[in-house]
Amino acid sequence: MKTLGNLLRAAACAIFVLAHVRAEKAPLVFAYPAEVLVSAKQCLAAGDESLAPALAALRAEADKMFAEKPASVLDKTMVAASGNKRDYFSMGPYWWPDPAKPDGLPYVRRDGEVNPDNNKGTDPRAFGRTTRSVWTLGLMYYLTGKEVYAEKAALLTRTWFLDPEKGMNPNLQYAQAIPGITTGRDIGIIDAHRLIEFTDGIALIAGSAAWTEDDDRGLKAWISTYLDWLLTSDNGKSESKKNNNHGTWYDAQATQLALFVGKNELAKTLVSRAMLNRIPSQIEPDGRQPHELARTRSLHYSTMNLRAFLILASQGERVGLDMWAFSTEDGRSLAKAAAFLAPYADPSKAWIKQDIADESRMAVREVLARAALRIREPAVLASVATAAKDEEFASESWRLFAPILDGVGK
Repeated sequence: MKTLGNLLRAAACAIFVLAHVRAEKAPLVFAYPAEVLVSAKQCLAAGDESLAPALAALRAEADKMFAEKPASVLDKTMVAASGNKRDYFSMGPYWWPDPAKPDGLPYVRRDGEVNPDNNKGTDPRAFGRTTRSVWTLGLMYYLTGKEVYAEKAALLTRTWFLDPEKGMNPNLQYAQAIPGITTGRDIGIIDAHRLIEFTDGIALIAGSAAWTEDDDRGLKAWISTYLDWLLTSDNGKSESKKNNNHGTWYDAQATQLALFVGKNELAKTLVSRAMLNRIPSQIEPDGRQPHELARTRSLHYSTMNLRAFLILASQGERVGLDMWAFSTEDGRSLAKAAAFLAPYADPSKAWIKQDIADESRMAVREVLARAALRIREPAVLASVATAAKDEEFASESWRLFAPILDGVGK
């Protein structure tokens, strides 16, 4: 239970933020409402002790990265069908050797069951660690002003993306290969959804001396080339047509990168398409997401798909579109999808179906906290308010933004 002093400090912080949030220039992030990050920074500056556990957890995560060698796409031991180690390479996570075949080929699919061997000697773990680290380090730099975090984020970026001899080629042509079936496929593009938080992390270190104009030009050139591949390649065009979380994440990824390189009209087209086509076809009037509920890890995929929708809604704000308030005539909306998930932030609440594994509810709480910044749905607000009062969840990253949930949004 929070002490009265902490509650009073949190309330004082919220009042302080409402009065001063516009005084500081907001970072040019797209996947999260920028003023929320400004508010978190102001709350920390105001001494809100209720944020201490979440900030400590973020700092611990960031500090671990200083001992890690910057990863390179050349570190992998396996190579894509191209024979070029600079080409990103991954294997489909749910594909296994066929036990009925002497050589195991072609592999067979077991939905929701990750084959651990498929991550050995490939790129996803290193790529994911690099992109996630840049976001974490960028956020720590933004919140604390300590240059050491920006310096590490810049080094990781130069090594993976910008090194003229070791940098990754800007495509995912060989992502999620399946032995005996394909050397790469459209579905593999979801591996790069991590570029969303990565580019927001870069935005957070933009004011640092560690991130130079040459760095910025080089990364924008890399992203522009990758975005062109994403929009024009056969794999990219096929992935854009997927009517489930793959399609939603494609739109969120393409929109983020378009905004990052200043192609706002393209971003507006992508968000508009998602709003008018994906919400009606992927969300039921009661908030269920039927394409995700059909999976063996249905809570995970329902949460994951809604997160992509919420990112798109935040991106839409940058181009004058209000996906938050959009609803079909029969009531399909982001608010309904969030309200449907709201009870399941509580770990003691059984999910609506038996999945092949129990899922951590932290991801549900994070997505609901993100939704509550804009969606004033009573069930969502109540779920987040309940979780915010529980010290068991005090170190979760979304708690950095919880004190100002009542003061931000529509």
